[in-house]
Amino acid sequence: MSSLLIKNGRVMDPASCRDGVADVLIVDGRVAAVGANLEKPTGLDGAFTVHDATGQIVAPGFIDMHVHLREPGQEHAESIESGGRAAAAGGFTSVCCMPNTLPVNDNATVTSYIIERARHHSPVRVFPIGAITKGSAGEELASIGAMKRAGIVAISDDGRPVMNSRVMRRAMELAAGWNLPVIDHCEDLNLSAGGDMHEGLTSVRRGLRGIPSASEDVMVARDILLAEVTGARYHVAHISTTNAVRMVAYARAKGLKVSCEVTPHHFALAEEDAEPYDSNYKMRPPLRGRRDLGTVMDGLADGTIEVIATDHAPHAGSDKMQEFERCPFGITGLETAIGLSMDLLVHPGRIDLMKLIALFTTGPARVLGLEHGRLAPNAPGDVTIFNPDLDWTYDVNKTLSKSKNSPFHGRAFRGGPVATIVGGAAVWTRT
Repeated sequence: MSSLLIKNGRVMDPASCRDGVADVLIVDGRVAAVGANLEKPTGLDGAFTVHDATGQIVAPGFIDMHVHLREPGQEHAESIESGGRAAAAGGFTSVCCMPNTLPVNDNATVTSYIIERARHHSPVRVFPIGAITKGSAGEELASIGAMKRAGIVAISDDGRPVMNSRVMRRAMELAAGWNLPVIDHCEDLNLSAGGDMHEGLTSVRRGLRGIPSASEDVMVARDILLAEVTGARYHVAHISTTNAVRMVAYARAKGLKVSCEVTPHHFALAEEDAEPYDSNYKMRPPLRGRRDLGTVMDGLADGTIEVIATDHAPHAGSDKMQEFERCPFGITGLETAIGLSMDLLVHPGRIDLMKLIALFTTGPARVLGLEHGRLAPNAPGDVTIFNPDLDWTYDVNKTLSKSKNSPFHGRAFRGGPVATIVGGAAVWTRT
């Protein structure tokens, strides 16, 4: 087994509150030591590599708890291998894949398939999220216990909200028994039906049907009430509205086991920033108003929002490049997440570097109950090394994803990943 010594970097670990120049030694895939002036241990067999991280941030491996890898069934848009490579290029050492595959990940067979494919083909760790209901149809509960035994880390019908409150209550009760978080895509389909972008002045001016903020708000309110009744661990996916953020803050103040995530595009762009009828700006939930964007940033600063997740949603060009009303929702996000977060959160002083790292490490690890996201002896040897002052420009034509549906093509960033290390092995380095 190879071993790695990362020298002279600024080690920042929110889990231990460590912040200072130090070395990190990884042996047999796990952290062996963190400290000053570390050297190769005596009697160590196998390859030994030294990585000089002078002037760079050495952080626990970043975790993206909300991605769509499309495999099985839609490999033309993304695969476990290509999505894993894109994740590594974005600085992520672990990703959690949503169950809206073909077939849906609603049973142990599909779960096991994903885990096995990832073990052999993905450069990063892949943790499957199982469906709440069979086929994500919202009617009959999926085989949650069997999927838990097979390796899922949460349940969700992401992209297809569970409209039936009785079914959601039963799902929360069962998930609580299995100690699994319930992740919900909060959208009342009766309120949002037919909508293509946020309901507001911009949608009216462009003649597009709107998706009101209330479609998210009412589902967040319902789910929080059900979480209180059942005692379940409940997580709001890709939160985007002012009222939803405030409701999560209220639930947390009451001591409920409620958490939420936000995507970089929901704190980077407002509805009026979208190029008219450009399908790369069509996502669900849609880009909201300036007030919502400000509330989301406040939620990141005050701790209401514990996680940044990309909702990486690749679509092939033949699918995405249609009329705005006909094309699917979603954008890619793995390779631009750190750059957007640095530019819009850290450099303007809204949050500090330690807080940013926590949003990508201890935050998702806590929600999902993972041992990852920390740099301490015997922790997984996953490390994200990034340069907060790196100047670079995102070129969608060089993406490692199979899909190119990003609104950030040509955008210049300050701050980005330079190396991604999984189990003590460098799976990506910036060239």
